[in-house]
Amino acid sequence: MTKTRVAALQMVSSPELGANLDAAGRLIAEAAASGARLAALPENFYCIGRHESDKVALAEPDGRGPIQDFLSRSAREHRLWLIGGTAPIATADRSRIRSACLVFDDSGRRVARYDKMHLFRFSSGDERYDETRTLEAGERPVSIESPFGRLALSVCYDVRFPELYRSLGESDLIFVPSAFTFPTGAAHWQTLLRARAIENQAYVIAPAQGGRHPSDRRTYGHTMIVDPWGDVLAMREEGEGVVLAEIDPARLAEVRAALPANANRRLH
Repeated sequence: MTKTRVAALQMVSSPELGANLDAAGRLIAEAAASGARLAALPENFYCIGRHESDKVALAEPDGRGPIQDFLSRSAREHRLWLIGGTAPIATADRSRIRSACLVFDDSGRRVARYDKMHLFRFSSGDERYDETRTLEAGERPVSIESPFGRLALSVCYDVRFPELYRSLGESDLIFVPSAFTFPTGAAHWQTLLRARAIENQAYVIAPAQGGRHPSDRRTYGHTMIVDPWGDVLAMREEGEGVVLAEIDPARLAEVRAALPANANRRLH
């Protein structure tokens, strides 16, 4: 591992697939031009529709389709590793999809797939969400080796379940592509991300949806990159943009040597 620039991409996705792919493409190109070797898109970068079922209509078979082809092509053309937020992968149940976080290396080859395990339910005032109506839950956590260290994959609501990350053992970078609601984000987003970074002594990269969408839904944004001591290295509050930071293996080693919390664990 060497010091590496990474990019977390913030979007305000619309119901139109083409417009969203164009926006994602601009951000990936900007990240690459800024020297990023690894970039991450937010959850549902391809569509935030007027109805939750709009995502289901865009379902693709595993391994092919406009969204997956776009991710592979973007990684290859810009010669960077790409964490593809989430993509809608078809299931046997036509009314549901898997919300899959796909990882592509800098040749455009897919090297990992993680299916969101924890499905969000929330009811407060006029806001109500129940992802179980349109998503099928994944069954297993996923982490992979990379030139940048060990990458742990998760999606949005997963961040509330610290046992997911503990089950993966030592990770160097944790990814949390998200589309947090405004009320839950304002209350908990930064606290959760910093806690996951501190307790796992890992960098956390959290690309988010951030702004007012055409459906009138408002997502919290605050895309950020957090270091293993819990310090926020970079953040963007709202609106489309690129958040950049340096991932330094020396900083990982320094934190872990100074406070060997993972080595001191008694319960496994």
